[in-house]
Amino acid sequence: MTMQGIQAAAQSSGGMLYLMALLLLVALTVIIERGWYLWRVLTQGTQLIKEVTGVHKVSKEAFEALVVQHPDLPHAKVLEAALHHNLEHDFDRISDKLEESVMREAPHVDRFLWVLDTIVTLAPLMGLLGTIIGMFNAFQVLGDVSNSPTKVTGGVAEALLATACGLFIAILGLVALNGLNNRVRVIMHQMETLKMMLLNRLYPHYHESYEEQKKVLAGVRARSVA
Repeated sequence: MTMQGIQAAAQSSGGMLYLMALLLLVALTVIIERGWYLWRVLTQGTQLIKEVTGVHKVSKEAFEALVVQHPDLPHAKVLEAALHHNLEHDFDRISDKLEESVMREAPHVDRFLWVLDTIVTLAPLMGLLGTIIGMFNAFQVLGDVSNSPTKVTGGVAEALLATACGLFIAILGLVALNGLNNRVRVIMHQMETLKMMLLNRLYPHYHESYEEQKKVLAGVRARSVA
């Protein structure tokens, strides 16, 4: 189709093709930006979890090095919550703080995906609206007896182009959205896994503190009896 034909189809659809071109541009921008960001987070998160797996007890120096190495990684915020926790508090407090850090990072992970979800729903509807407008324009040709039937069929074909464009954008966006949502799910699972790994490695600190407290209480009781 020539440029003049595209312009004619866009005008017959009431300008909907221009709006759908804008939707396609926005969708591609979100897909590329989120795809690159989530791929980077997923790759670095996998490497970070492998490094934490080799640590059997919380090491402040090692974890601080990981935070410095991955400052923009959502997983690093979970590590910071564990490093800044006061070990004299109850064990349940650290679990709540780690869960809070995970929930704080969730909006950053799936940011802008609502835009892509909206485009997937909106593009077919705009295409259908453009087709309806084009059909009105095509059937108005029948009011003039001097027009040939080919003008009607040509107008209908141009009107259907809007629906085709809307479906194309929706299909492209839906495939990309499912792929991005799957990456978000894996990243959130990584952070939940990291949370459990930190809790398991923090437990010895609380267990040692508890044993020391028992010894102190036993000594106090022995002196009070004597």
